[in-house]
Amino acid sequence: MKDAVWALRWAADHDLPVFVLGGGSNLLVGDAGFPGLVVQLTARGTEFRSDGDRVVLEAQAGQPWDDAVAAAVARDLAGIECLSGIPGTVGATPIQNVGAYGQEVADTLRSARVLDRRTLQVRELAAAECGFSYRNSIFKREPGAAIVLSASFVLRPGGQPAIAYRELADALAGRARLSLSEVLDLRRKKSMVYAANDPNRRSAGSFFTNPIVDADQAAKLVEQALGENLVQAPDEVPQYRLPDGRVKLAAGWLVERAGIARGLRMGSVGVSSRHALALVHHGGGCTADLIRLAVHVRDTVALRFGITLAPEPVFLGVTWPASQPND
Repeated sequence: MKDAVWALRWAADHDLPVFVLGGGSNLLVGDAGFPGLVVQLTARGTEFRSDGDRVVLEAQAGQPWDDAVAAAVARDLAGIECLSGIPGTVGATPIQNVGAYGQEVADTLRSARVLDRRTLQVRELAAAECGFSYRNSIFKREPGAAIVLSASFVLRPGGQPAIAYRELADALAGRARLSLSEVLDLRRKKSMVYAANDPNRRSAGSFFTNPIVDADQAAKLVEQALGENLVQAPDEVPQYRLPDGRVKLAAGWLVERAGIARGLRMGSVGVSSRHALALVHHGGGCTADLIRLAVHVRDTVALRFGITLAPEPVFLGVTWPASQPND
């Protein structure tokens, strides 16, 4: 923590911007680089302690996230098991409110210990103060406000896994337990776990977030899908109703139904052959090539369905192009 304070003071003295790096797995860096100071927290460690009928996991910011998940699962603690296989560090997970298969960090996070970048003082933020929403938080909305030093999660001993997605339900097949290896297998099938021999391995994960729309727009999408014979029944359009009445759609479904095929190539970059939301780099190109492909995907979906997809990765030294008015 002292090193982080020193680094922030040094950057301020030299009038340099600061970027705090986690594992770099959800990051897109511009071809010209970043004209500032990059800070990476390396402190590791996990601690489990009982708290009534729950167990609190406290992990340092530099702890690899998947190792923390594995440690919890090994102790038969439920709450983050579906987040297995997600690369990066513990400190990065609250920033984006990392989620997968119906679980997200906001479900179990108790608090985050942070370094206030304005006062250079350490303070504790309760989960309610983190402003969590879908793939978002106060840390992401105000990137210059704080650095996450550690995070605490409340887990359930012997608890049942959260089965909110059909893929997981099919994997369970009537069983009461879902193993960590099964979650990893699901992610491997989508090339979302790094493998040196996987041609889809160079990606920033899912490039677009699932769009959240009002109920009327979701109904129009279903009507369009039926009218264009994209589906045979309304429930074939994947959508998840949220407590506030809005509807979360499946970005991958929109991409493929808009005519963007898995395996599409645009020179050195392309769409993963296993996952429509992963944009992969096959070597020999640059960030501008990847953004060009991403904009093509976004604009194709917008023209077909009137829904504009938003990128999920963090952009460093490069700007995501705005949508055109006629999209």
